[in-house]
Amino acid sequence: MTQPPAPGPRPSLSVVIPMYREADNVAPMLARVHEGLADYGGPWELIVVDDGSPDETGPRLLAEAQKYGPHVRVIRFARNHGQTTAMQAGIDAARGEVIATLDGDLQNDPADIPRMIEELYARDLDLLAGYRAQRQDAWLSRKLPSKLANRLIGRVTGVNLRDYGCSLKVYRARVIKEVRLYGEMHRFIPVWAAMVTAPSRIGETPVTHHARQFGKSKYGISRTFRVILDLLTVFFFLRFRARPGHFFGSIGLVLGALGSLAMLYLAVVKFILGQDIGGRPLFLVAVLLLVFSIQFLTTGVLAEMMSRIFYQQHEGPMVLSPPRGDIGWRQPAAQRTEAVRQ
Repeated sequence: MTQPPAPGPRPSLSVVIPMYREADNVAPMLARVHEGLADYGGPWELIVVDDGSPDETGPRLLAEAQKYGPHVRVIRFARNHGQTTAMQAGIDAARGEVIATLDGDLQNDPADIPRMIEELYARDLDLLAGYRAQRQDAWLSRKLPSKLANRLIGRVTGVNLRDYGCSLKVYRARVIKEVRLYGEMHRFIPVWAAMVTAPSRIGETPVTHHARQFGKSKYGISRTFRVILDLLTVFFFLRFRARPGHFFGSIGLVLGALGSLAMLYLAVVKFILGQDIGGRPLFLVAVLLLVFSIQFLTTGVLAEMMSRIFYQQHEGPMVLSPPRGDIGWRQPAAQRTEAVRQ
């Protein structure tokens, strides 16, 4: 079992926080992160991604970063791309051996991160997801959709976690950097991670959850329907990402077989029994089945070609400003004290 040396230095840490229209949460969030990691025994950095916020989120992030120093890095998008893309940009920019992600609404508690890192190594995991044991959200609009989504995701994917929606997670960087996130797939990060590591190396732990103090939630009960659509995509990638032609081709072959059987029956009726088949609904159904069969088979071929292009090329979002050039690490408190003495 791999563990960081105790009580020696801890692994370098990158904290990634995507933010969108969270101007009032900027200052308290950065303060909360520095308080929670004040005693962390290793170097760390904070990467905040402004996802094209139309309010003062971006300017306030830049102002606060100047106050804290070069270990606070700000990435700004020119327009809104969604939480998944913002999270991926932060992960790409991260330099730490361990990466932690959390929301920028102050509902996740950064003070949980050091304990989660210890647990990640103690349990020899690649991903440790937090679950909100005492969730401070409305039951109908937040808790109920989340419970339904968690059960559905676990049943379909086989990766059973109690809280897929909790953004507070810690990862080994070498694993999460092998995962590419698109669309709104940040909810399914453990599932994507299971494609590059063993599901047994994915765990969960209870974390603190606070009620929202500033701003408004970007999610509601309508998210359940989007999760269902995203889940179909996840199911497809889990089973057929390397062979999409088998998925579409199987449907095409079944439809083609049904259409062929229907046509064979109608041929017997026409040429042996001498009956008219032109006005029979079955004739139209048989023709449609054969047409659909050809469409699915050709779609399978095109899907095979597109899947290879998808994995070979990826165009990132348009960035308004890249990470600041004078980047650095926040050193442990003991090292900072020693540097001041010298």
